[in-house]
Amino acid sequence: MKKVVLKYGLIGGLIVGVIMLTGTLYCVNSGNFEGSMVIGYASMILAFSLIFVAVKQVRDKQYGGIISFGKAFKTALLVTLVTSTVYVIVWLLCYYFFIPDFMDQYTGHMMDKARSEGLSAAALSEKSAQMEQYKEMYKNPVLVVLFTYVEILPVGLLVSLVAALILKKKNTETVLINAA
Repeated sequence: MKKVVLKYGLIGGLIVGVIMLTGTLYCVNSGNFEGSMVIGYASMILAFSLIFVAVKQVRDKQYGGIISFGKAFKTALLVTLVTSTVYVIVWLLCYYFFIPDFMDQYTGHMMDKARSEGLSAAALSEKSAQMEQYKEMYKNPVLVVLFTYVEILPVGLLVSLVAALILKKKNTETVLINAA
């Protein structure tokens, strides 16, 4: 199982990491952050689709076509953790080595967007204070790691749950014997 988890977790991490890196660099260079969230979450779904392949492979090759929900969920969760960790590492490298002023640029974009929406002076002031608070929190590397995991882990957990529910397979002989 370890080999399958690492294989599909690393491939998933590579997929989501490359798309995130490319998208982030595009956003920073163009100054246009619109649509980046949709692309980001779509790339997560694409990467986490490999969970289905991993669970099916473990079910069919290691458990003879039979797997409990628990074992399927464990496999899926491990793939999620590997994929998510690669995503976090790629973001840390991207942020600290290539775009250390990301939060300044993102804050500027969000404030421009708030102004274009015609927010009141009080609402703009509140938005500015909120963005400054985010910038301050982002100075702490531990919080950067936690925020980045919070972006991707819920998606992986949801896909893991769905994969385990869909791919679990009971031993039909045991079910038939118990039913008799």
